[in-house]
Amino acid sequence: MTTTIQLDRQEQLLSTIRTIGDSISEHAARHDADGTFVTEAFEHLAAAGLLAAGVPEELGGGGATIRELTEVQRQLAHYCGSTALASAMHQHVVAFTAWRFRRGLPGAEATLRRVAQEGIVLVSTGGGDFTHPNGEAVKVDGGYEVSGRKQFASQSPVGTVMSTMFAFDDAEQGRRVLNMAVPLAAAGVQVLDNWDALGMRGTGSGDIVLDRVFVPDERVLANRPYGVIDPPLQVIITIAMPIITGVYLGVAEAAYDAAVAIAMTKADDPLVQRQVGLMAHRLRIARWALDRALDEIGDDPTPSMDSVAVVLAAKREVVLAGAEVVSLAIDVAGGAAFRKGSTIERSYRDIRAAGFHPLTPERTLLHAGRLALGLPADEF
Repeated sequence: MTTTIQLDRQEQLLSTIRTIGDSISEHAARHDADGTFVTEAFEHLAAAGLLAAGVPEELGGGGATIRELTEVQRQLAHYCGSTALASAMHQHVVAFTAWRFRRGLPGAEATLRRVAQEGIVLVSTGGGDFTHPNGEAVKVDGGYEVSGRKQFASQSPVGTVMSTMFAFDDAEQGRRVLNMAVPLAAAGVQVLDNWDALGMRGTGSGDIVLDRVFVPDERVLANRPYGVIDPPLQVIITIAMPIITGVYLGVAEAAYDAAVAIAMTKADDPLVQRQVGLMAHRLRIARWALDRALDEIGDDPTPSMDSVAVVLAAKREVVLAGAEVVSLAIDVAGGAAFRKGSTIERSYRDIRAAGFHPLTPERTLLHAGRLALGLPADEF
């Protein structure tokens, strides 16, 4: 149940977004056109304390829940999809680290304090790595040497520490996945400026190349089976997916708002009325799906493949609804939406990134079907 304290905190967070939103929006079109990182937006987020929103209050942060972070990223996307998506990658790592902190797991408290006190930005490579990470780890004295190329490393231009994974061949356990924290300033780490994509062009999601980077044993956060959605990864998915999904819901809502504003000049047209109605219908159901998923997982999820299925189902609904809504928004707005730089045109491209986050819409159905049929659903 949502408490009064949570409602007050959420309204405070959203009020902060509204305060800085126009300043963030001011630079969105330029960064989209140039394919450059949304530097000014991250400065605003940091100054407003929003990058520490998910840090527990006792460690100096805002204590925001998964639901609250999801709503923050959703509303932020109304102003700039790239800013919302890039910062969502930081937010979900912070939220998972807070989950680890509540269980007394090593390294969590120190990382969260650095987020709150030093303003460090956490970079996630989980979407590109998932169950089959790019790169290899080799055991050496005191830790591991890791090498590989990480793709889709959002907000890496301002990142401090990378939450990442490497494959490791263990003599006793076989092929494994090691979750690690790697400073981007470490010797052998190179952050590339090579992000040039259809949409989400301001996210700074370039590649990171690692060449024999030393990672001490204490920075290895998990040792997991290779190729499997195991319990720790189940929790990561359950926390990350709603926060990321909220971004794409916000992108679609921004396109809808822009289209409706234009549609007011032709509101007597029955076709326009139907198209706006369909957009409103699809967005309402998508919001219900995401809200219901958040209800089911709660503020402190436990490992559960059913919870994974719940958040993936919500993401799939938002992915499909979002694509339909932004397409309809172009139809409703007409030529104004076809021009480069319009909110609708940018949303039309940004929403295309939604389906790439694992699992894809089709694999989501496969996962759900295997669960329903009582078949193994952990190998993806």
